[in-house]
Amino acid sequence: MAAPLLLWALLFPWACGGGSRTWQHCTDLHPLDILAELLPAGGPARGLRVVQARGLLGLQLRAPRPRALAFPASRLFLHCDRFPEEFSLIVTLRVLSIPTERNEYIFTLMAEEGPGVLLGLRYSPSKLHFLFWSPERAGGWQNRVTFRNVSLADSRWHTLVLAVSGHSFSLAVDCGPPRDVVLETPFPTSLSVKSASFYLGSRRRRKGSFTGLLRQLVLLPGADATPRICTAVDFKAATLSVPAVLQDVPTKPASNEVLKYPHGADMKVTLGSRPPCTRQEKAQFWFNTSRRGLYLCDGSAWISVLEVKQRLDYVEEYQDLVTNSETMGVEVFTIPRVGLFAATANRHSPPGSAIYKWTNGKFVPYQNIPTYQAQSWKYFTIGKKIFLAVANFEQNDRGQEFSVIYKWSRRKEKFVTYQRITTHSARDWEAFVIEGEAFLAVVNHRKGNNHNIDSVIYRWNPRTGLFETNQTIPTSGAYDWEFFAIGPYSFLAVANTFNGTSTKIYSHIYIWLSGSFQLFQSILTFGAADWEVFHIGDRVFLAVANSHSYDSGMPAPSNFYAINSSIYELNVTAQMFVKFQDLLTYSALDWEFFSVGDDSFLVVANSFDGFTFSVDSIIYRWQGYEGFVVAHRLPTVGCRDWEAFNTTEGSYLLYSSAKEPLSKVLKLKTT
Repeated sequence: MAAPLLLWALLFPWACGGGSRTWQHCTDLHPLDILAELLPAGGPARGLRVVQARGLLGLQLRAPRPRALAFPASRLFLHCDRFPEEFSLIVTLRVLSIPTERNEYIFTLMAEEGPGVLLGLRYSPSKLHFLFWSPERAGGWQNRVTFRNVSLADSRWHTLVLAVSGHSFSLAVDCGPPRDVVLETPFPTSLSVKSASFYLGSRRRRKGSFTGLLRQLVLLPGADATPRICTAVDFKAATLSVPAVLQDVPTKPASNEVLKYPHGADMKVTLGSRPPCTRQEKAQFWFNTSRRGLYLCDGSAWISVLEVKQRLDYVEEYQDLVTNSETMGVEVFTIPRVGLFAATANRHSPPGSAIYKWTNGKFVPYQNIPTYQAQSWKYFTIGKKIFLAVANFEQNDRGQEFSVIYKWSRRKEKFVTYQRITTHSARDWEAFVIEGEAFLAVVNHRKGNNHNIDSVIYRWNPRTGLFETNQTIPTSGAYDWEFFAIGPYSFLAVANTFNGTSTKIYSHIYIWLSGSFQLFQSILTFGAADWEVFHIGDRVFLAVANSHSYDSGMPAPSNFYAINSSIYELNVTAQMFVKFQDLLTYSALDWEFFSVGDDSFLVVANSFDGFTFSVDSIIYRWQGYEGFVVAHRLPTVGCRDWEAFNTTEGSYLLYSSAKEPLSKVLKLKTT
């Protein structure tokens, strides 16, 4: 909403007339905190409970009757009884999963006598609806503005800013790009709120009552609130006005400070192995005796409250994992209520590739899947559906070339074929979600001898239950996709390896704008095989693994494979990634970032030094001003891929070998 709107609001504030009264503000122009009206100074009112989730406090609505969470509109509209014709609504909420057909109300403004809902907000699993009454039409009329593909039911905090002016309705979710709707019927210029009441979390009846958490509900007359609140680092927790009782966030105590605990919570501490953390265990404690740590359940995950910080001491061999053949990639994933798995992408077919299950502290064979020189696996979910996609590099026995998406069968407890997609020497899959829509991107390496071909981004069609082509992007012998998000912006980086004559070529970073990926930045790379994005504090880094330097038109270097791989850091001011550090690597094929306690690490997959495949891969430790420094040297053979994972027994690294049918699990020993 443009600056003239704010100027108009300041110079000609909306008002109401009638009789001999002069125009007056119906409210002040400062933010009007709707939640605060239901919170007395001493704490929450009856029917409200303050609970903590994901580091923030919010209100849980537990009133037996909707009228217990209502107050007259006259408490906000002090001077007259008309709703502003231009305004913003700011909502910070956490929504749990809800059934597909269910709608829940965030709030309503209800006439005690008359048409019913004068104004309100409600949501469904993928839509947000703004409701308002139009008294200008004969007899009045209920209008609904629908914003589609708004996914709130993910148990995370989200901040919504709805700006209204005349025919224009604009919604920003987590300070992302605004979604604009222009309605034929404008918001009324004279919506009477006389004898009306605000209802929190309902429309004056139990059906459709709000089941999540509310942290912020603010009305800002006369202005678009987006520029005022979208300045925080955590956009999902951006605030304009939060009641005082919700500002006291439970945190880790500083020195001997007493732990601040959510209001109204029942204290319970569980000892022993990790218990489940669901809504039933929310606000309960677990003491991990092995790690001497105290954890708080936020309804979905255990959050560390007090813990003896671990430090990496050394790395030891833990398990020799015999594989079907040489392994090009490995994917570690957890299927809820089933267990931890590792999928290896094996070179030869038969016997194809294998899936292993973590059983009694070891990976054991679980399922074999036919593949054709598989390069990598990608695990992802869409709603309750669980998928595993393989990138096949070669044709099958019938001369067909495709990669396959497998779906987890809960009945068989196996992965079964779901969708085949034509690919060209596929190297990698990347799965991601943007604005509630699921995508899957494949890296096509070459077609015949042509390395300059399109890679493809597919979009999930919920009606057909299939992935369909959404966008193609030109790539050159590409090896890897890496998706990441920074604030409201989504990025996709491609590692271009070879254009037919040289490995000294540009790899590209794309940004999602207006429904497609557009070029954001190009970075010169040397046979790039992998991108790895990671965060240290508020800093964002992007590491590239350079595999070799070759140019048919240039003299051969002394060693094609001893080459720097680089780490780039996001420069917010310049709006680009700038080089932060070079590290000497030997035909690097993968980076993996992991943490132990408060320490951050990068491990590189060195595969070949020009003479032998028996090359040390290196763990680098983050040393702040010094950048990353060598911490441990790990003997590996043709190392292709690293995966870090954790179990209740400890932290591990798994590496795959592209030169022998043996991968290794290493255990991180801590002090």
